[in-house]
Amino acid sequence: MSGADDIAALDFASVTPEEFARIVKGLSAKEINEIAQDGALRARVLKEVFARMERQFKPDVAGSLEALIRWKVTGQDGVDDAVYETKISNATCTVTEGRSDAEPRVTLMMGDADFLKLVSGNSSPVTMFMMRKVKIAGDVALAAGLTRYFDIPKA
Repeated sequence: MSGADDIAALDFASVTPEEFARIVKGLSAKEINEIAQDGALRARVLKEVFARMERQFKPDVAGSLEALIRWKVTGQDGVDDAVYETKISNATCTVTEGRSDAEPRVTLMMGDADFLKLVSGNSSPVTMFMMRKVKIAGDVALAAGLTRYFDIPKA
């Protein structure tokens, strides 16, 4: 059974963030790219990850932070880019799919494998930036500290 089959068989509602982090940690970039090639499975995984952001948000840490973060997860050859926006305002986090007309404070662009490694706590955002695995446009300081606003699991 491949990593894509493992992910496809998941009932995301019953998987804890820590279990998801362990699953992602066990996947190779090649296996994650297999998942990304299945459009429906990729959409399901991205939708679940972004839905969890709202639940794993730390309002006490965010305080008075006001920011729109745009996430661009690049698909194979840039064809199937997925765009989500995370709005942090009044100590709440709201995630929407798609690009709004609002100007983001920061935009983060990365491939599927790097995105899953980042949000599952399996990769350091600073290291990813230094290795050019994530591109940042806008407020680099906000991007560097973004992980502290979320309860990111450890695998």
